[in-house]
Amino acid sequence: MKSLHHLPLAAVLMLATTSASWAAGEATNVIFFLGDGMGPTTVTASRIYQYGEAGQLAMESLRRTARIKTYSNDAQTTDSAPSMAAYMTGVKMNNEVISMSADTRAYNGSKPYLNGADSACPASGNGQAVPTLLELAKAAGKSVGAVTTTRITHATPAATYAHVCHRDGENTIAAQAVPGSGLFNPALGAGVDVLLGGGAKFFLPTAAGGKRTDGQDLTALLQKAGYTYVSTGTQLQAVNPAATPKLLGLFNPDHLNYELDRAKKQIDEPSLADMTEKAIKVLQQNGKGFFLMVEGGRIDHALHGTNAKRALTDTIAFDEAIRRALTLVDQKNTLIVVTADHDHTMAFAGYAHKGNPILGKSTDIKATAVQGQPVLAQAADGKPYTTLVFGNGGGPRKAQRDDLTSVDTAGDDYLQEVGVALGAPGSETHGGGDVMLLATGAGSSGFKGTLVNTKVFGLIKAALGL
Repeated sequence: MKSLHHLPLAAVLMLATTSASWAAGEATNVIFFLGDGMGPTTVTASRIYQYGEAGQLAMESLRRTARIKTYSNDAQTTDSAPSMAAYMTGVKMNNEVISMSADTRAYNGSKPYLNGADSACPASGNGQAVPTLLELAKAAGKSVGAVTTTRITHATPAATYAHVCHRDGENTIAAQAVPGSGLFNPALGAGVDVLLGGGAKFFLPTAAGGKRTDGQDLTALLQKAGYTYVSTGTQLQAVNPAATPKLLGLFNPDHLNYELDRAKKQIDEPSLADMTEKAIKVLQQNGKGFFLMVEGGRIDHALHGTNAKRALTDTIAFDEAIRRALTLVDQKNTLIVVTADHDHTMAFAGYAHKGNPILGKSTDIKATAVQGQPVLAQAADGKPYTTLVFGNGGGPRKAQRDDLTSVDTAGDDYLQEVGVALGAPGSETHGGGDVMLLATGAGSSGFKGTLVNTKVFGLIKAALGL
């Protein structure tokens, strides 16, 4: 072996750390961060929004990078159910299917496989459940958790612990996480150790204001099974991890509020960083290690609504959760993976001056400034346009574009313009482009190049030695 004396000290330390500590099979713990809908443009725009062009997000400090193909078993552009399930199971499945085999159909003809408010896969003849990383970690004696800003029964968290033919069967998804419910998933052992997010309505019967038609109060069953139950950010803050073997937090009947609104209105819901920290500290009580999934789920919802500002603020909140986690774990025994399940149609347009607000109107770098102010770039109709635009989205297409000259495009509720109008509000589609993956810590060396999303499952499984 050649001498290392000619290399800078930082390079020597990097080589030593990579060879000694980051080899595959050495991860005791895994934290899998999923920014729902967080495509490359969203990452770039969020960085500029918070730190400027030359700044750096916490996720961008991770050592390993890869490009991920996200197509599903039956579609060029995936939805969240099969894309997250591909990460969790290593199996390509059809759109809207949650952690089932590739031959599982989400629809019976033109109707989804739903039975009332519950999901009902046929007893036979429509696929079978496939093991998830969370279940495999549980079987190995590790503690497991799922944290999200969406309903805990929504597609991304559901793919870690549930198995249904159609993602909309959220009553069944909730029951699969609850010991004693009658639909409990036995692969979870004594249950998911930490569940934090929204979606209380799917855990409560209709008599208590929920959506359950079976009369079960799943929050009561979980408390009977040894879970500490909290429903506000203040209550979560008071939880003592050392005295809390199992933790359930449901902070909203539906999804949690967008970070912009949570902070501005001082809503008593926890931030994603606070939920992540509490989850890690509870799971760390297990000396055999843990598997934790953390989702920034409302990034996706804001993008569907073509509301770039809320998408960027939720991305920053997601990044803060990553930053917090990096301070709480030892990378010598912990693998951290950050990625997205799919892209969106948001685009970064124009040739604006460096430092121009990312939520503002694009400027013309070639034009001479007027009274010290950059000149706004103009579209073919002579009107300005924003730097961030969407390829498609809701609302009727106008015969003439609005004149944005005097419009505050950085306002909380401003909706970016769209190229193709799809009708109903909130109907912007996912994008089919590849997404980014960033990783660091034990067993991270294999995360490089261009990978299909199912390959990520195998890399994490190998890092855990499962």
